[in-house]
Amino acid sequence: MDRKQRAAQPDHEADVLVLGFGCAGAAAAYEAAAAGAEVLVLERAGGPGGSSALSGGEIYLGGGTEVQRACGFDDSPAEMEAFLTAALGPHADEAKIRDYCDGSLEHYEWLVDRGVGFHHSLWSAPTWMPLTEDGLMWLGENSWPYNELAKPAPRGHRPGTSSFGGWLLMEKLSAAAAEAGAVTHNDTRATGLLTDTEGRVRGVTARRYGEDLVYRARRAVVVTTGGFADNDEMLEHHAPQLRAHGKVSDGLDDGSGIRMAMRLGAATRRMSCVETALSVVPGLIARGMLVNALGQRFVNEDTYPGLVSVAAVYDQPGPAWTIVDEEGYESLEERERWGIRPQFVAATLAELEAGTGMPDGSLQSTVAAYNAHAERGEDPYFHKDPKWLRPLRPPYAAIDSRVGFGSDGGSEAGTGASGFTLGGLHTSTQSEVLDLDGHPIPGLYAAGRAASGMHGEGYISGTSLGDGTFFGRRAGKAAAARG
Repeated sequence: MDRKQRAAQPDHEADVLVLGFGCAGAAAAYEAAAAGAEVLVLERAGGPGGSSALSGGEIYLGGGTEVQRACGFDDSPAEMEAFLTAALGPHADEAKIRDYCDGSLEHYEWLVDRGVGFHHSLWSAPTWMPLTEDGLMWLGENSWPYNELAKPAPRGHRPGTSSFGGWLLMEKLSAAAAEAGAVTHNDTRATGLLTDTEGRVRGVTARRYGEDLVYRARRAVVVTTGGFADNDEMLEHHAPQLRAHGKVSDGLDDGSGIRMAMRLGAATRRMSCVETALSVVPGLIARGMLVNALGQRFVNEDTYPGLVSVAAVYDQPGPAWTIVDEEGYESLEERERWGIRPQFVAATLAELEAGTGMPDGSLQSTVAAYNAHAERGEDPYFHKDPKWLRPLRPPYAAIDSRVGFGSDGGSEAGTGASGFTLGGLHTSTQSEVLDLDGHPIPGLYAAGRAASGMHGEGYISGTSLGDGTFFGRRAGKAAAARG
């Protein structure tokens, strides 16, 4: 039986096929099923979750959510939009940002209605992720230059857990999709998209337990298969800067969904854009400073650590060194140090220069200028918030950012950086996949990291889970309506 005959006599069929069961797939499956469509989710792993389940679980939400109001903050979609446009740029998708911000309050309520709860308490210090159950955190909104571009309000909403919360988010969303009627075929890897004679996407080929299968979609297919951080060939072509670093993924972000759509003429956007996280401890660099290999500061250390990481990894001579004194180090709770230990401790800055390989006098000059301004509560070079300014006094410590979290401060562990891709399929604000001429490919939608979402060259925690679920919902609704 040839390919056309197999397509005419599929092994399985449904109104809507969703490829991938991370947060975007779960949101799409729920909305399509809730709209009355018969939904089949094809997940190549043994169950739902994907890279979403391994994430911190932060979701970027604002505009005046219940959590924000309970913590004493007023917010508006316009202020949220101003911050995200700056922080996710250059070249952020302003139309998607505007839609996301305008719909953020409703999206918050949607998540709560699906069982995703947020405690009404704030974590107020710089961090990658609070090891508490606080439901709200700052993600750079109160740091320069963003505090001059928009009224600061914390927008990092965290599910109610004291550790990584992605698993909890996926537990709630996958359960909601199942309760709405979506059916999942696990261990099923989609291998290609099928079209009819008019070019409309009508299904997929797949492989399960060594068997080739055909799935027919009576209405549409939604691609939510993730990014391409685990595909070295795609990284070499599009984002070679990430190849030198570790990957933040479940190991299955191989770009397969992106490539399937590209074979049909789908366009891509922002394929060179990546997020990179460096092994810096936000609480320590805020209490001290971060310097490059030449002993120079290059960023305000109290901003979102992802922005710090990108600046350190791609714009500075490495390695990056955290410089902190004993008072600053001891003032941070041990668990907030993430297992990081100093590589060098010295009574003088000259000794730290010798140990770290910085030029003679470089760190001494940097700290002298920093201390002189800190005495007056000022940071004219990088505008760190005065509450984090204090002259550094001996003894001093230097922490190598190439040493990963949880290390004992001994040998180096790679680059100390890891990341994921932000670019993907070019989609409309309604999650339609667009071709090279900017026209929708009939019957094909995408969301999550398989698509190019709101991001340009910047990233803020919670925006992947945020735009994945938000535009995943739009994809599910639109797919179900295409009868």
